[in-house]
Amino acid sequence: MKLPREIAGFDSASAMVVALARFLHGRDTPPLGKPALRVLRPAAMVAARLPLRTREWIYSVFSGAEGRPEPDIARIDIDAVAGSIAGLYPRRRYPAVVIGSSDGALIHLCAALGVPWLPQTLLLPVRQRGVPPDDPVLAAHAFDTTARAMLDRNPDLVLHHMHDPSQDRLTLRRMAYFRVKRIRLGRAYEKFLAEVLEPGGVILTAECGQRWPTSRIGERHLFQFGAVGGMSPQEYRDGGPRVAGYLHRYGAPVSKWQAPPADAESPEAEWGFEPALHDDLAAFADRHGYRLSRLVFDEPENLSPLIADLYRWWYRQRDLPGDRLLIDSFMLLDPWWTLRTGAVPYWTAFPVQPSLDAVHRYLDSGEQYDYLHLGLFCHGVDSVGIASADQWRELLRRARIAGVFAGVSPNRYPNDPQVFFSYQRGIRAIPHRHPIPKPLPLAAFEMFVRNAPSRYPRVQLHTT
Repeated sequence: MKLPREIAGFDSASAMVVALARFLHGRDTPPLGKPALRVLRPAAMVAARLPLRTREWIYSVFSGAEGRPEPDIARIDIDAVAGSIAGLYPRRRYPAVVIGSSDGALIHLCAALGVPWLPQTLLLPVRQRGVPPDDPVLAAHAFDTTARAMLDRNPDLVLHHMHDPSQDRLTLRRMAYFRVKRIRLGRAYEKFLAEVLEPGGVILTAECGQRWPTSRIGERHLFQFGAVGGMSPQEYRDGGPRVAGYLHRYGAPVSKWQAPPADAESPEAEWGFEPALHDDLAAFADRHGYRLSRLVFDEPENLSPLIADLYRWWYRQRDLPGDRLLIDSFMLLDPWWTLRTGAVPYWTAFPVQPSLDAVHRYLDSGEQYDYLHLGLFCHGVDSVGIASADQWRELLRRARIAGVFAGVSPNRYPNDPQVFFSYQRGIRAIPHRHPIPKPLPLAAFEMFVRNAPSRYPRVQLHTT
């Protein structure tokens, strides 16, 4: 189970594909999606004891090492990449296939339904040197020639060059973020659907409506400054005390960022759904006699309360307590161990203040949990809007019996290199074991959503 080398493994879409594909093969999710990387755990333990600036340097080198040379990006064949991704899933008939936005709660839904997910968006990591994180104007045009060559070779793509000097500061020292979105299915995805969908099966689109200001660089080529996380697009562009304080902490030569002028709003680079794909899907479904349904939500975490409640209901249908909440974080998720331990999954995009507030709102909205298990993705940076370890400790106190961190050291967070190796150990420490259930019928999920429309006002399910 190997990802194509052209895409980043240290990313939401690729990590979620691997986690779901391994689940459908009856396996858990290894550290960073690769069983071979378990051998690096002792090195991560040593790195965790090093001074902070040394840990930041290691994070920058490790994450930035995925950057590919520009000629490799210019020559990429995205259909070959898509075929490799689809090839990770078991070849058998499925009642449905999900296509669209990356979303951790969606991956838990796919695991419950026992169906695969094909990402619309992929991250192509470009080797980057000599572009300071705090110079978005330089970054915007640093790869124009490479971008044009890649897009001319792949007419089914829109490129969102994303530059986030707050959360991705360490990685940007060595790697640029080319996020590409499909506007047509392409041969590889069409072949996969035709081979694995049951006759009359369902293609379910996952459509996140998150949008962000962008600057047009060229045809099908956009530049996005900033990203979903701890602050708004406006704060990225206008600056303020939080931005100035952050830049001062990292010794930046500026007190605010100067970004290229935004001339439009577009689907957010990592999470947003590009609606042009929908027309191509509709035509494909009509040709092959498939049903096309839509799962539409405004922001990445809107699905999280719905899927958590779905799992809790499903567990209780199976006479399991459903009293244990497992809070995932970005790419830290494991569908197999979630079901094996009878944990209710609640996915957070990042360990930032808006995500923390959303978990509190979820816990305020219904029956409390006896146990809370908290994973925290560590991007290595004290970024603007990150929630503190003390704030997360306060959340864990809401458990009626016990709340614990899952694999992350609150003393080293948000720069704890062990978390990528210890998160699964944190889940496996949950004492209970349950058999992996038969897949939940898609009709049961549809009924669950229809029966509680007022509880999830920012999620709509349109079925055919």
